Amino acid sequence: MKGLILSGGRGVRLRPITYTSAKQLVPVANKPILFFGIEALAASGISEIGIVVGDTKREIMDAVGDGSRFGVAVTYVEQEAPLGLAHAVKVSEAFLGAEPFVMYLGDNLIRERLAPLVARFRTEKPNAQILLARVPNPQQFGVAELRDGKVVRLVEKPKHPPSDLALVGVYMFDSHIFDAVNAIRPSGRGELEITDAIQHLIDTGLTVHPQVIEGWWKDTGKLEDLLEANRIILDSLEARVEGEVEASELHGKVIVEAGAKIVRSVVRGPAIIGKGAMVENSYVGPFTAIGDLVVIRGSEVEHSIILEGASITDVNGRIENSLIGRNVTVFRADSKPRAYNLMLGDRSQSGLP
Repeated sequence: MKGLILSGGRGVRLRPITYTSAKQLVPVANKPILFFGIEALAASGISEIGIVVGDTKREIMDAVGDGSRFGVAVTYVEQEAPLGLAHAVKVSEAFLGAEPFVMYLGDNLIRERLAPLVARFRTEKPNAQILLARVPNPQQFGVAELRDGKVVRLVEKPKHPPSDLALVGVYMFDSHIFDAVNAIRPSGRGELEITDAIQHLIDTGLTVHPQVIEGWWKDTGKLEDLLEANRIILDSLEARVEGEVEASELHGKVIVEAGAKIVRSVVRGPAIIGKGAMVENSYVGPFTAIGDLVVIRGSEVEHSIILEGASITDVNGRIENSLIGRNVTVFRADSKPRAYNLMLGDRSQSGLP
């Protein structure tokens, strides 16, 4: 059984961060989102993984390499344009061959352990197995209609959803899916939809098993969902101090990576301070991920993601609910203090009052 991770999207909802970085490489709790998917497939006993790449191919290849660090072998499959999930399957046929496979969207995170779900698929051998989660806004997702425990209809982003069961970004297929993707036509938005391909399987009498997951699931394509995923992952980690803590207070689950230094500061967990980072005369609040080599000096930050090499200095106001890109410089300008909500792309500079 093989794995297929889709990592070719442009991430328009996370701009300006994704002007200079692949959305799948934006970190959650200081780990790129893409890595969670690779690790989940590896933990399920899958050793061959194809990664579908597009415009950000070089960046993803540099981050993942040949997959050996994860205990897997990675093959890169180029998709000339983001023409839909089913199109990504279509261009991957040469890599996948006749083997069944797990398709994992590279910007998704799920709490549910993948290994038991893969084991069920291997044992029961349906033609497809889809993961579903109950959501309050099903009109924003592909939605499944079930009858007597079976999938009877799938609809992509319906105005009037037939249920609240959204398709989670993990699918399992046998080789019949290739006949399906070759049979369907582009949707109104010009894409080959995976919902149409799965519906084709259903309409031709093939077996599609639903699996409703109980844990959380996040599509991290929007800032609020990315910050929520960061919060959830941080809360699952164990406290660990490998760097230096001087005249400071650590409360709750705090990870201080090797080479990091915290001086005359307060850090309230869950939080992570990356390798070589410096936090001085500052407050780092809960649900904050401080990346490697970040400098926080004379400032307050909470419920935020600060990427590698950023600098926040002497800001008279708390930065919260923010995503700060790599090598961004945020500093104080003269005016009244306030709280700030920011999403700054890589190498930006911002003077705050």
